[in-house]
Amino acid sequence: MTSWLKWKVRKGELEMSPKIAVILAGFLVGAMCGCGKIPVTRYYQLQVPNETSSATVADPLPITVLVGPLKAAHLYREDRLVFGTETEEMGTYQEERWAAPPTEMIRELLWRTLRASHRYGAVNLLTSNSRGDYVLEGNLYDFKEVSGSMLVARMSMELELRDTKTGSIVWTHDYVHDEPVNEKDVAAVVAALDQNAQRCVNESEGNLFQYLSSHPKM
Repeated sequence: MTSWLKWKVRKGELEMSPKIAVILAGFLVGAMCGCGKIPVTRYYQLQVPNETSSATVADPLPITVLVGPLKAAHLYREDRLVFGTETEEMGTYQEERWAAPPTEMIRELLWRTLRASHRYGAVNLLTSNSRGDYVLEGNLYDFKEVSGSMLVARMSMELELRDTKTGSIVWTHDYVHDEPVNEKDVAAVVAALDQNAQRCVNESEGNLFQYLSSHPKM
């Protein structure tokens, strides 16, 4: 073994040769400074309605709606933004993420939109001990960037309303829409996905209210 690689033991302490010390110091400086730009993770979220308004409906429907969880493939139960093509290929961004999984954000958007409408006696999230007249559930099939002849933000979701007394499905609503993306960057894709989600939830709420108002609870 060459002398510059030898470790010397003096008084119970390890002492390295000056040459080794210089080499290790260089490695430490390089590690602290880094050889390139440190990646920055960006997080995005969907806009939710303002519920501070004091506006009320003259005769809200005397029912309680419980908003249950949304089912989805594991990609939409994680926080990464999903992209794909018109073929079967899909992938996820590494540093571009949602603040929460899409299934959770869209569920909250549904819940808060129904509450903000003031059209129902009560709207709550479904829990193990919650009680209500109906449970609103669904499946999220697509919530992603799709590149092809044009760049779009695709969303497809199915909702269903279950009568808690009978257990039967009394209402369903399917939503499929491609929202054009104005610019080729992630922020523009997120804005288009948010706009698509708002359209989906508002359309679903209006359709749901139309059904419930014309089919009073017996």
